[in-house]
Amino acid sequence: MKKFVMSLAFILAAFFAIDRVGGVVMWWVNQHSHDLSGPKIKYLASDVHEDVVLLGTSRCNLHYVPSIISDSVGMSVYNGGIDASNNIYAHYVALTHILSHHTPKVVCLDVLTHDFSEQEDPFKTITFFAPYFGRNEQADSLFREAGIYWKCRISHLYRFNAKASSNIVGLFVNRQIGEDHGYIPARKPRQHPCVLEKFDTPTEIDGKKLEYVRRFVDLCRQKSVKLVFVVSPRFTQVDSTYYDVLKEIARKNDVPFLDYHTSGLYQNHPEYFKDASHLWDMGARLYSSVFASDLKRILNP
Repeated sequence: MKKFVMSLAFILAAFFAIDRVGGVVMWWVNQHSHDLSGPKIKYLASDVHEDVVLLGTSRCNLHYVPSIISDSVGMSVYNGGIDASNNIYAHYVALTHILSHHTPKVVCLDVLTHDFSEQEDPFKTITFFAPYFGRNEQADSLFREAGIYWKCRISHLYRFNAKASSNIVGLFVNRQIGEDHGYIPARKPRQHPCVLEKFDTPTEIDGKKLEYVRRFVDLCRQKSVKLVFVVSPRFTQVDSTYYDVLKEIARKNDVPFLDYHTSGLYQNHPEYFKDASHLWDMGARLYSSVFASDLKRILNP
């Protein structure tokens, strides 16, 4: 029995040591990687200082050129859009990290239906921020909601699970070429989308997501941050009611809502798109000028 206890203790100690050493190694990898999202998440969590911060998924990442917007509004701008960040939960975590060390004047959130509709695994992409677990109680509270708080608490290696392979590849392949304050241009595609598909308005609403949209609004209000909701162009047709759930929250909280999707911006220009959901660099630059003009009007009525 004594031998068994000693063996078990040795195994547990070995696992603990491997986990802690592995965590230190992966932290170094994470901090030195040049993959697509690692440097951006690091910047949002610790270093962002710009007046205007844009948040959202890949549609934010690929659609907003900070230098163009900055020239128009006369303020510094950072594009904090993260590929595959998926919904409001990841954006809420990003916002809490930003506000823990910096208070921007303006936050623009590029919204989509995933911010209120049901998904199979809605908390999945908050793990992108797991390397920074333990630094921010508001962010950590979402890890409790997701049921992975104690996994992150106990295992340091687990915190790097979501982006481990991408971070490692980023040590050898620089994905930050052409970076403009968080914006990385998408190259011209070989083929542009050609069929303008029609999508129905989502009917399965996730009440927990809407709660976090409201929390996002409240956090900005508490810090006197001007919040703007935006839906950037998309090569799909939808009804005018497509974003009504979010528009209602915006209306009740006096949040400007810029909707370039249901209005059909650029749907007569498929050559601006790399696929049905994303603009490539030429389209992004044209759109950024339009958005910058409207944002300037909001900030200086």
